[in-house]
Amino acid sequence: MTAITAPPDELLVQTGPVARLTLNRPARRNALSHALLARLGAELDRVAADHEVRVVVIAAAGPVFCSGHDLGEMVGRSESDYGDLFSLCSLVMQKLRRLPQPVIARVQGTATAAGCQLVASCDLAVAAESATFATPGVKIGLFCSTPMVPLVRAVPAKAAMEMLLTGKPISAQQALAWGLINRAVPAERLDEAVEEFTSAIVASSALTVRLGKEAFYRGLFLSEPDAYLDATDAMTDNATRQDAQEGMSAFLQKRQPRWKGE
Repeated sequence: MTAITAPPDELLVQTGPVARLTLNRPARRNALSHALLARLGAELDRVAADHEVRVVVIAAAGPVFCSGHDLGEMVGRSESDYGDLFSLCSLVMQKLRRLPQPVIARVQGTATAAGCQLVASCDLAVAAESATFATPGVKIGLFCSTPMVPLVRAVPAKAAMEMLLTGKPISAQQALAWGLINRAVPAERLDEAVEEFTSAIVASSALTVRLGKEAFYRGLFLSEPDAYLDATDAMTDNATRQDAQEGMSAFLQKRQPRWKGE
């Protein structure tokens, strides 16, 4: 598929300790075009190297969070075009997991197909109570195979299969019950709920959060004995770091810790 640069305003970027990446194609239901995926991936690379960024929020403009791939650019393509598109999408979703900083999805509306994949790929997710989630590819003859990968790692297998085989949307409350999201709140409280997470993360040592996120995903699908071995190594390494020594000392001395990121 020929690479096209996404217009700058299709992804709005706000920097700072809390970086905000906002999908801004409301007229296209924030569909993930090839160009937008490439731009999102590039911004995630930039964020990963920015030590001032402590947490990332993925948001969207308009009434829909993300409708998935842009079907308007998918009909009649070659096998290599499809492979390129789905490989790029898979790479971007994995960047979210590998990012040193935690990533929070701020879901104000519908998230379908690769949009649901985007939510499932984030570390945390907060949704408006009116939001819905679906993997409806089966209805158009294109099973949501790549969205399935993070989905089945976020919700129970039978719940994932229900979404994948029926294509029916689920409510924010059902997504909360299944573990796809962390909070379902009234729309007017969405930013407040996101801020509760971001403020807690920013208050902690960036180094400790990074080490913990890395260990979490490494151990997620290891056997219990192997997970304990890996976690023991991770915690031992963490304990020797200056921030851990500072944190323990601050607790014993009943004072606020002074993090150095070491």
